[in-house]
Amino acid sequence: MPITTLSGIVAIFLYLVSLNLHGRAIRDRSARIKAGPIVTMTGIGAALLHLLSAWTLVARDSSYHFGIIEISTLILAVIALLAIITNTRKSLAILVMGVFPVAIVTLLLSMFISSNYPPQQLSGGLAAHVILSILAYSLFALASVQAAFLAFQNYQLRHKHASAVIHRFPPLQDMEKLLFELLWVAQILLSGAILAGFVFVDDLATRGLAHKIVFSILAWVVFAILLWGRHQLGWRGNTAIRGTLGGFLLLLLGFYGSKFVIEYLLGG
Repeated sequence: MPITTLSGIVAIFLYLVSLNLHGRAIRDRSARIKAGPIVTMTGIGAALLHLLSAWTLVARDSSYHFGIIEISTLILAVIALLAIITNTRKSLAILVMGVFPVAIVTLLLSMFISSNYPPQQLSGGLAAHVILSILAYSLFALASVQAAFLAFQNYQLRHKHASAVIHRFPPLQDMEKLLFELLWVAQILLSGAILAGFVFVDDLATRGLAHKIVFSILAWVVFAILLWGRHQLGWRGNTAIRGTLGGFLLLLLGFYGSKFVIEYLLGG
């Protein structure tokens, strides 16, 4: 069995085990104390095997394949790893519960669907652009998941519909603090990715890449305004949620829009 498939299957199994343990941790706080090391190990093991499966899918045939399926699998592996590390630091099991199911879906898709995106050779500068972009998109995606949970928590508390699950959420202030921590790091990485793109990528204006860079810059502006507003004006709540989700939507349009054009409209 190819290493891509084998590591993917084991990763899915560990994801399911970790999801079960995280579910228990949310329902019963004592379960978190008893199963803490196991929760962490199964989650990290799943994410690392997912990363291995994704990387062998991307880096093959002496070139790099960055089609929609391949890159999505790789990005979700990074997101899953960041989520479990964040959970270890902040005890946010609910964040993992939102990320791991999507990671499983991307792994399953990668086993049955292949992309027609043209393979690439990476120079050092282009590799830096790709790595920074993947890390930035992953952190922004994780921040968006955090913003979605924050919106749900905010809505429930405002309308006095607090359920048993809501009582397992950290305080709103801690949720917002983590959100902006993720946004700051992601914004720095996105800045580096955009700069590396201008410096090292020669064909930004061709084959759909202009679309990607325009939307990436628009997203950068949205996040910059949001972070400035947080620092100078104390923005929080719905403003933080809408800014995060709006900026991430721009990134999605730029990233997947350009890949859709190249892979499906231009025929690879």
